[in-house]
Amino acid sequence: MRFIHTSDWHLGKNLEGHSRIEEQKMFCSDFVKIVEDNDIDMVVIAGDIYDTANPSAEAEKLFYSTVSKIAANGKRCVVVIAGNHDSPERIEAASPLAFEQGILLFGNPLSKTSIGKFEGFEIVEAKKGMTKLIINGEKVNVLTLPYPSEKRLNDAFEAETDEDRQKTYSQKIGQIFRDLQEDFEEDSINIAVSHLFVVGGESSDSERPIQLGGSLLVERKDLPDKANYVALGHLHKPQKASELGCSYYSGSPLQYSKSERVYVKGAKIVEIHPNEKPKLEDIMFNNYKPIELFKCRGVQEALDICEQNRGRSMWSYFEIKTDEIISQEDIKAMKKNLADIIEIKPVITYQQEEKTVDLKTKSMAELFRDFYTFNKGVEPKGELMDMFMKIAGEEGGEE
Repeated sequence: MRFIHTSDWHLGKNLEGHSRIEEQKMFCSDFVKIVEDNDIDMVVIAGDIYDTANPSAEAEKLFYSTVSKIAANGKRCVVVIAGNHDSPERIEAASPLAFEQGILLFGNPLSKTSIGKFEGFEIVEAKKGMTKLIINGEKVNVLTLPYPSEKRLNDAFEAETDEDRQKTYSQKIGQIFRDLQEDFEEDSINIAVSHLFVVGGESSDSERPIQLGGSLLVERKDLPDKANYVALGHLHKPQKASELGCSYYSGSPLQYSKSERVYVKGAKIVEIHPNEKPKLEDIMFNNYKPIELFKCRGVQEALDICEQNRGRSMWSYFEIKTDEIISQEDIKAMKKNLADIIEIKPVITYQQEEKTVDLKTKSMAELFRDFYTFNKGVEPKGELMDMFMKIAGEEGGEE
């Protein structure tokens, strides 16, 4: 049996106010083709389908049209769990209609689906947190634990004793995993799917933290140790979650922040048979619109870079060493060649000496110039100085 593990699509996500929906559409189109071309029997999407609990109509339409194409009216099983960005209720609201196509949606911890027979697979047993299927004649057990916030986890965790109630977040997660994996079978393919932060994981600055002071971290020892493969979501960098077992984060399909520009994005294709070690294959995604960071030694170098990359499709950040304010004319010239500049950050090299200022001997303009130079490291010039004097004249009267 072959399945593909992906997560953290974050459909509808922006890059500092700039829409990524066109890139996401290209990814979804390519992903459908990847699934079809690689003889995939099941698709696992491990949470954070959307970037917000209240996604746009366009983002929802993109998701459901994509998984509908993948499922192909029950030819292929699609397993989807909610992440910390998703609304469990919103995910599960579409479950009855999605189920008819072979798309299984799980919103809350210990959610369950229904039994049913489809063209390419059959659900023979459906319990809370555990779905048993027959795919290509193989028995497949899928343990699902959608993002467990503290409240949702406490609702799902049955604390019968004071000792149970005093358990940490990670210990409760571990207990749920241990209880659920009792339904794993030696002659079956056993897969666990969850959305959480494992201790030691490497995060990026585009992820919304789900660990508060370490309280929502999960210890490696609390992952399901009887699973043949553990498919995780939340971290955007592809990485192994634990050396103790076959536990992986697939990572996000797109670069979602400046810190992610060094990551190669992709998914895991897993070929797996009962009682055998899974065979893993990394499938790489296209980088439709890369994020670039340019560190420039002066404004002219930044202008030259923009000229050299004229018309190139990318998101760009500039850090420019300078001893003066970058003029609006230079900024306009840069953006004329590169449309999607996210940030132009001056790195001031001018060093200001400390000195005592006598307020009584300084004019308004001189005081403003000294104050601005002290704070910014450069003198205010041209239009900035004119704007201040105009405001000062309107509000305080002319000197």
